[in-house]
Amino acid sequence: MSDLSPEERLAKQRTVREWLAWQLRTTDATIRTLEAEVEQARRQAQRAHAEARWKLEPARDRRSVLHRGGCGIWKGEHGYLERREVLEALADETLVVEMCGVCRPETGLRE
Repeated sequence: MSDLSPEERLAKQRTVREWLAWQLRTTDATIRTLEAEVEQARRQAQRAHAEARWKLEPARDRRSVLHRGGCGIWKGEHGYLERREVLEALADETLVVEMCGVCRPETGLRE
């Protein structure tokens, strides 16, 4: 048995409910913040992955343009190329590969 009256017990339960509601709001805000951080980290990792690779425009009249993966000049819907694949394309005598004048993809090919 409780020494509290029904009014006091009700007031106590309302106080507990208010505290729990505050905790839920605080937890929800923390979750939203963490979700935003996770999304930002995912986008940064995706951008870093693209920047470490290249993309090659489809050849037109045997001419193609090479871009860094993050270059916005040519969006491209094809996958990214690794360095080895780019060097193979550059060695292909049936294809003329020009370097994008904006993103300067040749800088990442030197070793």
